[in-house]
Amino acid sequence: MSKDTNLTSKRRWIALGIVATLIIGYFVFRKGDEKNTILTAKAIQQDLVITVETTGELDALNSVKIKGPDGMRKARIWQAKINRLIEEGTTVKKGDFVAEIDKSSLSDQIKNATDDVTLAESNMIQQKLDTTLTLRQSRDNILNLKYQVEESIIKLEQSAFEPPATIKQAKMNVEKNRRSLKQAKMNYRIKCDQMEAKMKQISTKFSKKRRQLDFLLKLEKEFVIFAPEDGMVVYHKDEWSGQKVKEGSNIHGFNPVVATLPDLSKMVSKTFINEVDIRRIKLKQKVEIGLDAFPEKRYSGVVTKVANVGEQKPNSDAKVFEVEITINESDPIFRPSMTTSNRIITKIVEDQKLIPIEALYTDNDSIFYIYKKQGFGFKKTVVTVGDQNDHDVAILTGIENNDVVSLNRIEE
Repeated sequence: MSKDTNLTSKRRWIALGIVATLIIGYFVFRKGDEKNTILTAKAIQQDLVITVETTGELDALNSVKIKGPDGMRKARIWQAKINRLIEEGTTVKKGDFVAEIDKSSLSDQIKNATDDVTLAESNMIQQKLDTTLTLRQSRDNILNLKYQVEESIIKLEQSAFEPPATIKQAKMNVEKNRRSLKQAKMNYRIKCDQMEAKMKQISTKFSKKRRQLDFLLKLEKEFVIFAPEDGMVVYHKDEWSGQKVKEGSNIHGFNPVVATLPDLSKMVSKTFINEVDIRRIKLKQKVEIGLDAFPEKRYSGVVTKVANVGEQKPNSDAKVFEVEITINESDPIFRPSMTTSNRIITKIVEDQKLIPIEALYTDNDSIFYIYKKQGFGFKKTVVTVGDQNDHDVAILTGIENNDVVSLNRIEE
């Protein structure tokens, strides 16, 4: 074998040894330092979109309420149980049956009101009879007194030739009978007024009892509820418990809504924003909307209502504010109470250098820095920070487009 051949073979073996050593060293190093694997990302130049993300529920912008009896409070019925309901989502025509309310408490009132009307009517009839009899007696008395006056006048005329004392007595009898007649006529008018007032009082009482009974009978018919318009039935959700109306639930006199007939052509997403983020929410902000039931579907919307007063949700200490988002599109798949994912765009900062928020570090909340790749290593670099969202942060100084940064904190 020649000298050159031996030299080439020797070099080949040396090269193979170096490669093998590097491979073994790589795996040994990797095995011992797996925890320190460095993840990186590139700075990119684009708009920074700042959003508030929240979950909401679909609801119709316009709907017709299906209400229970409006007169429950007037009848002093503060709540009533629902005995029957048709299935939610049923499409109904105007006048179709929807629900039936238990009317046992109303039935007791109707029975009592009927008894009151019967008694009042009996009293009114009795008063009419008493009035007729009393006034008839008074009229007969007046007629008798008239006869007495006429008789006394005749006796006075016949006593013209009698002694003066007899004539005087006859005159006195005439005056006495006339006075009695006059008094009887006055008493008759007073009795007429008294009887009229008493009759009016009893009649008013009877009319009042009759109106109350008529009201209760009319209210009884409203305990069977029918659809006021065509549409799909969606049951009302209690504002406090969050539970939907169902058979066995109670409806309340102050808000007897049982269900709604939503107009599905125009929908809104109703959501609640915590008190920390609500200051960032404004009217007319654009919103990106998704449906949990159809992840492939995307819609656009706009903020159309922001509550001025917060509320505390059940089982939570945090205050929230209701926000209503009107959806621009219409879709046959829309159904009330579907869960939506809402991405409210609160601000867009144009043409920014962005890095993942995980790549930004600080030790004292005033100086921010990153680990920027230089050569085969990374250099700790102080940066000036701009706006940020949940994923990215804008870097104003200290970085250029396409610079590589570490997502890991690098020990120096």
